[in-house]
Amino acid sequence: MATNESAGVAAATESLSAAARPKRVRTGCLTCRERHLKCDEGLPDCQNCRKSSRACKRGVRLNFIDTQVKSPPITPPTQEWDIVFQDESRDIASEYRGGLGRYAALPQETEDVPDFKDEALYQFSSGVMNTPTLAPQQLPSLQQSLPAGDAEAYPAASQRRHDDSREQHMHSSNSTDSTFTSQTIPQPPLSNYHNPKQTLTPPSDDRGPLSSPQELLFMQVFVEEVGLWMDSLDPYKHFSRLLPFDSLHEPMLLNAFLACGARHLSLVNPAYHEDKALFYYDDATTRLLEALQNPNRDTIICATTAVILNVYEIMSERPLQRMNHIAGARALIKECRWTARSSGVGAACFWINVGMELLSCIRFNWQIAWDPDQWGVDMDFSREIEYGREEGWTYRLMYIVAKIANFRSSVPRQAESSHHAEQVRLQNRFNEWNRLKDWIDSWENNIPRTMRPMGYLHPSQTSSKSAFPEVWLIKRATIVARMFYHMGMCLLAQTHPVLSTKTPEMNELQQTHAHDLCGIVAHVKDRGVASAAIRSLAIAAECLTLRREQEEVLEIFDRIQKETGWQTGFLHKELKEKWGWHNEEQYQQQQQANNISAPMIPLHNYQYQASNLPPVPPPVSVKPMPRQGILNPILRNADFSAPSHPYQSHYVAPIHLPPQPQYGHY
Repeated sequence: MATNESAGVAAATESLSAAARPKRVRTGCLTCRERHLKCDEGLPDCQNCRKSSRACKRGVRLNFIDTQVKSPPITPPTQEWDIVFQDESRDIASEYRGGLGRYAALPQETEDVPDFKDEALYQFSSGVMNTPTLAPQQLPSLQQSLPAGDAEAYPAASQRRHDDSREQHMHSSNSTDSTFTSQTIPQPPLSNYHNPKQTLTPPSDDRGPLSSPQELLFMQVFVEEVGLWMDSLDPYKHFSRLLPFDSLHEPMLLNAFLACGARHLSLVNPAYHEDKALFYYDDATTRLLEALQNPNRDTIICATTAVILNVYEIMSERPLQRMNHIAGARALIKECRWTARSSGVGAACFWINVGMELLSCIRFNWQIAWDPDQWGVDMDFSREIEYGREEGWTYRLMYIVAKIANFRSSVPRQAESSHHAEQVRLQNRFNEWNRLKDWIDSWENNIPRTMRPMGYLHPSQTSSKSAFPEVWLIKRATIVARMFYHMGMCLLAQTHPVLSTKTPEMNELQQTHAHDLCGIVAHVKDRGVASAAIRSLAIAAECLTLRREQEEVLEIFDRIQKETGWQTGFLHKELKEKWGWHNEEQYQQQQQANNISAPMIPLHNYQYQASNLPPVPPPVSVKPMPRQGILNPILRNADFSAPSHPYQSHYVAPIHLPPQPQYGHY
């Protein structure tokens, strides 16, 4: 009896408790739901949120269902609208717990890799898509247009998925005078480059800072060495300050940076081999080729990556055998419609690209493939540029030097058939020469004071024992501009239609600017100007006649190669031929005999007296320059509208292009 009474009491108590239990509300706020509290559903804020001073968040409870569209709607494109259907339901569902699990797995799409032809211009070897080694390019049409030996000379003229393990290479150790020497870089441990387990940066849309010691090292080398000169004309320093952060969520861009850093390290420190750089280069190339097949790709990221890979190629010892991105970068820049009037990363990519072409065209005596008149440079000198923005004036000077380079490459090789036609052509070239000379003189007269030397010491005033004046310039853009200015004046002196370089006027013109240019390069400590310094110094060195000055120029080239890794050895041979050093052994024997018989003379009384120097040997026949007047054969088809355009086996026209750049001042 007692037991039945107890059971009844318990049932009554449970019934009362269930009745007193609060009902589950369906329209309460999300804040109370997160705190597991009953919401009174008050508006605009419920009582719980008012008491706790919390944000009363409202929302809709989502129910995910599996929806599959077998035949998605297709609207034919029109001239007024570009319509693209994009399904974002899976992306939205993935932001909710269990939402993405409601959807069926997508079928894996496989694409057939097209066959490549090694002999086709600007096409890739099929090995790039499957193996970490990119097969060299075969460019018969280009190499036929170059003189013998120029394939080795081209670099200084202008200029490998997914795991957490990292392996490095074993190399011999040595030290150089570069910032990254074997004393400051940890020696690489033992590894095998061909290990199939070796991996690279995992493809992640969101990653934190670099956590691999090797990746961190290569990125530091890029930022502090390679990015240094890539940003020499960019006031915002995109390549060394901004883009490295963007690369943390763009594996294609990141591996391009790492490839350049690893390549530079292998150039200045023999302890590091180029294999690792090739691994990153091929991985970035593979990602770029895959992206180019996607019409919804980010064209800006693709163009920027191609520009960086282009830099890697000109850092290679034989870039003509590895020139997959030289023309591709130019074509992607044109696709993005980047010009001299662009801003941001577009301007940075444009100027590094045309700058490298300008230096290489001066080296090979080619015409600029991208007509300077189509660059969009503001050449109105009366229009003031923002104070402290020397880069704008440097852009103007590069335009003038590009016009001078085209004038130089178009020097006629033979006379016209009639005397009258020859006189007309000579008069036209004379007028063009005067126009270019007036243009560069006007630039020099209108530049701000910050673009002129802060200090100038004659050789007799310095203790550096240099045969050239010490010219002190402060800003990097100013240094580059002054080197281009003096180089342009030397080129004008060498290409006068009427006067020879032996005339007093032209000889004084080229000697003055050649010595000032050599003085800038001899005393500059900024490694970021090395690329422009090499080519401009080579032009100035051709004008030198004293043996002491010629020897110092060769020492400057050796120093640049030791500090920056830029290959300059080929310039020794070329300059010695131009100077007439045809019998070096005989000269050395004569010099040793003079040193034995001659009394000891203090160095400060000897170094600048031309009479104490041995005579310059007579000139000999010089290797002829490449055929004049030809358009840059590397970039003449660097446009996706051309029949033999770059990336031909991979390129698909994008659906979306960057907006048209807004033209204006610098």
